[in-house]
Amino acid sequence: MSRLVVISNRVPLPDKSGAAPAGGLAVALQAALEERGGIWMGWSGKSTSGRETSGIDIREQGKITYALVDLSRKDVEEYYAGFANRVLWPLCHYRLDLTDYARKDMAGYFRVNRLFAQQLAPLIKPDDVIWVHDYHLIPLAAELRQMGLKNRIGFFLHIPWPPADVLFTLPVHETIMRGLASYDLVGFQTRHDAENFAGCLKREGIGKELGQGLFEAYGHVFRADVFPISIETAAFAEAARTSRRHALVGRMRQSLAGRDLIIGVDRLDYSKGITNRIEAFERFIVNNPDSRGRVTFLQVTPKSRSEVPEYGDMQRMVAELAGRVNGALSTVDWTPIRYVNRSIGRSVLAGLYRMAQVGLVTPLRDGMNLVAKEYVAAQDPENPGVLILSRFAGAARELDGALLVNPYDTDAVSDAIARALSMPIEARRERWNQMMPHLLENDVSHWCESFLKALAGHGETKGDERPAETKGILQPNDSI
Repeated sequence: MSRLVVISNRVPLPDKSGAAPAGGLAVALQAALEERGGIWMGWSGKSTSGRETSGIDIREQGKITYALVDLSRKDVEEYYAGFANRVLWPLCHYRLDLTDYARKDMAGYFRVNRLFAQQLAPLIKPDDVIWVHDYHLIPLAAELRQMGLKNRIGFFLHIPWPPADVLFTLPVHETIMRGLASYDLVGFQTRHDAENFAGCLKREGIGKELGQGLFEAYGHVFRADVFPISIETAAFAEAARTSRRHALVGRMRQSLAGRDLIIGVDRLDYSKGITNRIEAFERFIVNNPDSRGRVTFLQVTPKSRSEVPEYGDMQRMVAELAGRVNGALSTVDWTPIRYVNRSIGRSVLAGLYRMAQVGLVTPLRDGMNLVAKEYVAAQDPENPGVLILSRFAGAARELDGALLVNPYDTDAVSDAIARALSMPIEARRERWNQMMPHLLENDVSHWCESFLKALAGHGETKGDERPAETKGILQPNDSI
């Protein structure tokens, strides 16, 4: 069996016991690496004071080699905070108004990808299979090909892929497309993303479709297909089931004093629709006076990318909005919104999901959104809560028992909250039973195995559409 080489922007190092950090992706990739042996390479998260990098830090643990690269402050500013997160991230989330293109940042992005290729190439064996992750590293295969590597190289995009009219606003869009065409397999979260990619190839004659997911562009034949990422479903369900043992979960339950709980969990980002969600919750309380004092909305929003100015502005905006709503609606014995601006441990989070009557997952645009899947997995089968899910999240293609909403429509989300809180237990069980078997079968290990099988050149991908006999058809009143 060929070795596996994984490259990601950051490398989640295992703890002293060798266990992977919490999170399904890290667990699945570490398991694949342990089975096959291999390398996990990426940025160490450290930045040097000078303009030059300090080389590569090699750490061996069992059958896995962790290869960490420090970047200079200039590299971090231009590659990470600049082009990756102020150009590609907003562009792929359809936010042209937030893209901030600068030639120096573009140059830094390609320079760091070249650096990664230079550090990685000496470590590669001829039969290694290489798997590159996410938008930070799109040009990496092209750099490796220029160095003469002929290995099988796959790429998985964790975020959405935009249509041609959006992508082509990027001055270097053709170079980005050339980078993707250098891979043997390009994986997307949903069929919609794959169709957008195909449209970008065909729009200006960049490439042509050969059928069966194959494309030809820039003299290279490659495959593009759909691999919806998932979670450790069974393990997360077990964590939720045993969460009552956790003191913090118990204190939270006691503090609710019998009130219904609505939960939202998001990294602080403008793509998550957090302000829209708070406004919808406010509208629900105003439109349903009987709910005052009877419902609590918990929004957990850890900080992220604080070095990018837009994220600091976002943090202030969310905090001010939550404060305004609480100031307007609170009573002496009830605060409608609890806003937590830090991370919460996995076991506690699973317990909070389980006690919540409603999971409110309403991003404005999202590649997949694993919070939606975690919420479903955490529910009590006998008394499950209701998932309210944005139709613009990739998870909406799979979770057919959710109430789908347009996150831009405040009244519609407000109505969905009212419907979810009043839904009979039989209907809640039926909806949960539509989703949980699919999540158990299509967990993160299945995702990992499917991609690697396709990269090896055999096996069919499952795609993001549910089989007709299990998918069901949404009735008009299911999409609010």
